[in-house]
Amino acid sequence: MTFCLGIKTKHGIIGLSDTRITSGNETTTAKKVYVVNKRKHSYFVMTSGLRSVRDKAITYFTEVIQHQDDQFNKLYQAVNELGNQIKRVAKEDKEDLEASGLNFNLHAIIGGQLQDDSEPKLYLLYPQGNWIEIIKGTPFVIIGNTGFGNPVLRRSLTYDETLDFALKSAFLAFDATRISANDVAFPIDTVILENDKFEIKEQRFEQNELVHISDFWNSRLKSAINELPADVLKKAFHKKESPLNEF
Repeated sequence: MTFCLGIKTKHGIIGLSDTRITSGNETTTAKKVYVVNKRKHSYFVMTSGLRSVRDKAITYFTEVIQHQDDQFNKLYQAVNELGNQIKRVAKEDKEDLEASGLNFNLHAIIGGQLQDDSEPKLYLLYPQGNWIEIIKGTPFVIIGNTGFGNPVLRRSLTYDETLDFALKSAFLAFDATRISANDVAFPIDTVILENDKFEIKEQRFEQNELVHISDFWNSRLKSAINELPADVLKKAFHKKESPLNEF
């Protein structure tokens, strides 16, 4: 499984992914973020799904953009091309994969800004090659293991937040997933693109760099639970009085 998260705010885009790769009983680490940085032309791709499908699609996509990338002036055009390559891989491999009991389940998050984009854009690309744009109404998207990080983001994140706040929220969403699922783990990779900067900044973080944040968050959660104004719940510890007409 995978955890990849993209967040769009009015200040730019944040991306965060884990690096765990599981194959049978073996666990390895591999980068799940592909980055293009050129003059007024920057975007990243994060993927979830079968690693073999991902690698093949990205290889095909890389080959195409080596010859055509400069022809893209808006990000959706690059998204369309990645969708074409995913459909190409599906034609080659989907039938055999499904015959072996494996799902063709490649999803991708693409974020960036090309020269004619008015602002950074964020897209979710489906295995069928179609896509949706992530906009301010729900300014984030997770692929892979989605269940545990969603509550953190839905409670904390809005389109108006700073990129610093968005990055902290992204880490907490990852940390909630890591604690709850044994197939998501450190190290993590982050990408940040500020409005009109056209330069994606990448970083990798190991667990020992961030464990103090996890510990702080756990401590604050416990304190918040203890401080909840929840006296009304105390009646749950008392026996309910039965009306006289109940048997």
